[in-house]
This record gives sequence, structure tokens and C-alpha cells, in this order.
Amino acid sequence: MSIRRTNRSVRGISSIVALLAIGAVGCSEVSDAVDSAKDGAKKVARQRSVFSLAVGDCYNPNTKGEGEAYLVEIVPCAEAHEGQVVADFKIEDESAYPGDAAVSAIADKRCPVEAGKFTPDTWALPKGVAILYYIPTKESWATGDRAVSCTYTKESGTYTGSLDTAKSLKPEQTTFLTGSNGVYDAFWTNQPEKDSVEEDLKGYKAQAKAVATALDTHLEGLKGVKGAEVAKLRTQLTKTAEHWEKAASAADANAFYIAYDSAFSGIDPDKTIPARKELGLATTVPADDAEVWAS
Repeated sequence: MSIRRTNRSVRGISSIVALLAIGAVGCSEVSDAVDSAKDGAKKVARQRSVFSLAVGDCYNPNTKGEGEAYLVEIVPCAEAHEGQVVADFKIEDESAYPGDAAVSAIADKRCPVEAGKFTPDTWALPKGVAILYYIPTKESWATGDRAVSCTYTKESGTYTGSLDTAKSLKPEQTTFLTGSNGVYDAFWTNQPEKDSVEEDLKGYKAQAKAVATALDTHLEGLKGVKGAEVAKLRTQLTKTAEHWEKAASAADANAFYIAYDSAFSGIDPDKTIPARKELGLATTVPADDAEVWAS
């Protein structure tokens, strides 16, 4: 999942109102001009400061990609829009501005976790949606700004509807997603920086231990979820957990590789599709995940 960032600014916000003069033109042209003026007026009326963004707001950014932003257009979620605020939090730091990289690192770590609470089933996200966040600038930090707004924003095009699905999930769906998401979070957040096991056996073993622990938690939760396909998945993941445990306790790189092959393939998202279908969850593996396990 890609993550983009954009900065806020503390500069004063001014609205520029353009007056449309309609001269001696045809009726259709007048009608088109009036419609255009109405659309423009509606957009101006919907402009809000990025400082006022609230969780659940659906919006259209006025700027594309990274950079400073001052205003966004707040729209009803039933209308086509580019993004939705899915979480916000404050950075607990009263010292001097730590720099763009440090603030972004905090958002990189927190926003995916917080977004997952808003939309637990990331497989159900519209195609092309990525995490984008609004963070303080050096100038706004000096005025006390510590807020980070996490959003799901479409990289191109729009989508309709709210992505707030947490409240609509059934207990068994929530249990499954909590455990499953925990497994993949453990895998990705503990990914060693070195490319090879030989360079960082300790790091890869730590990752394996984290995944094994997350699998144990997931398996415990699945005990209370009924369904033939869920039962099959639980049996398969029990064996997979054993492979991750072997990788975590490997004496050397060769032993790690032997265990890792079965461990990695055991958490292939494709293998969860029958259980997801049985539970009424999304069944299309996100493209990024599908590419990782296909390779």
C-alpha cells in the first residue's frame, strides 16, 4: 500500500469570489453559464480549512500529490469524491520541530494502523485508494499544531460512499479480520532492512517470531468462528505457524530458508479466499499483495 503525504500551512486563507457577467448571448449559453456559476458557488461554499478536517469527512483536495495544502472541498459521501478522513491523532511532542522526515515517519507508522480500525477489510477498498496524510509544517508546529489527519484517497478518479465499515461488520467477521490483519501487520512491520538472511539472520528470526505469535493469536480467535472453510483454514494455519516457529529458532541461514519457504507460502492471501467467501468478506486479493506472493 502506497503512502503519500501533504503538508498544512499556517498562512491566512483568503477566498476569491469571481463575478460572472452574462452579456447578450444565446439561451443555451446563458443556461450553461448559470449552471457553471452554480457549480462554482457550491464548490466555494464547501471549502474548509485542512485544520478543520474531521474523521468521516469525504472531500476533494484542491492540490494533487505532495505539497502544502490550505483548503479542501468537503462533500457528502454519497457524491463522487477523491478522499475520506479515516483517522486523526496528535503527535505528543512539545519540543522544537523535529523535521519533515521525523514527522512523516510517525504518520507512516500510525496512519495504516488507525486506518485499519476505520476500514478493517482492506480488500474491500476501491481500486487505486492509498493512504495520504496531512501533517504539520515547521511554521504550523511553532503555533502548536501537532495534528495528523490520515485519509484514504484515490490516486486518480473518484469513488462514492463511506469507507467506514467497522460498525457494519458481524462479530465473526471482525474476529477473522482482526486476527488476519494482525498476521500481515506482523510480517510487514518487522521486515528486516537487509535483503538476505545471511546479512541479518537475527532480524529475520525476529520477524518469524512475530508472525508466529500473531498466527497463534489468530488461531485462538478462529476457534470461535464457525464454518467448514474456516475450519480448513485453521488447520492449514496451524501447520504454517509451526513453520514460522522453526524459522524463528533456526540455527543458521540454511535452516531458516528450509522453514521459511513453507512458512511464507502458508500465509499466501489466496489461501484465505474460501474462508473469506464463507464469512461474506471481500475475496479479491489486493494487487500489491498478489504480486508479492506471486513472486
